[in-house]
Amino acid sequence: MTDHRIAEVRRDTRETQVRVRVDLDGTGASKLATGIGFFDHMLDQVARHGLIDLEVEAQGDLHIDGHHTVEDVGITLGMAVAKAVGDKKGLVRYGHAYVPLDEALSRVVIDFSGRPGLHLHVPFTSGMVGGFDTQLTYEFFQGFANHALVTLHVDNLKGVNAHHQCETVFKAFGRALRMAAAIDPRAAGVVPSTKGTL
Repeated sequence: MTDHRIAEVRRDTRETQVRVRVDLDGTGASKLATGIGFFDHMLDQVARHGLIDLEVEAQGDLHIDGHHTVEDVGITLGMAVAKAVGDKKGLVRYGHAYVPLDEALSRVVIDFSGRPGLHLHVPFTSGMVGGFDTQLTYEFFQGFANHALVTLHVDNLKGVNAHHQCETVFKAFGRALRMAAAIDPRAAGVVPSTKGTL
């Protein structure tokens, strides 16, 4: 086993103050405090299913809405993951997962390509789940993709219950991230690209 790949990032703006710590070789432990209960629940899914130890502390302008908080957590998490993977030598690079929850089914595919891009299709059946605005799912993943420098495809293939739709997306993201960020023992020290860099 390689040494643990750990990174911590703080990002402060006039709208939010966010601290994220990740251990990509963790056990799925999490310590989460964003002020949005359902969002904490979704981040817990990423940690648990990604086997990533994840700490998130966020203080944002929730008296307005959750937009800045959710987006800035995505940005800061992306920065932390990029820092933790480093030069990407030995990285599996690609990851994918299908996750069902009752009637809902989602697929997430990720590539540590160095070329940020988000392609998301999640036809939520409700605008809110608890205190979480489902439109902010896009903002979270956009922030993550842009700052982790990944290509990310997120598709909810089936679903009637918006809680289930969202949860399958975040669980599948955790699983895909776990696969892509893993170290390939057959490619130790090699960047997984014919270019020689990512």
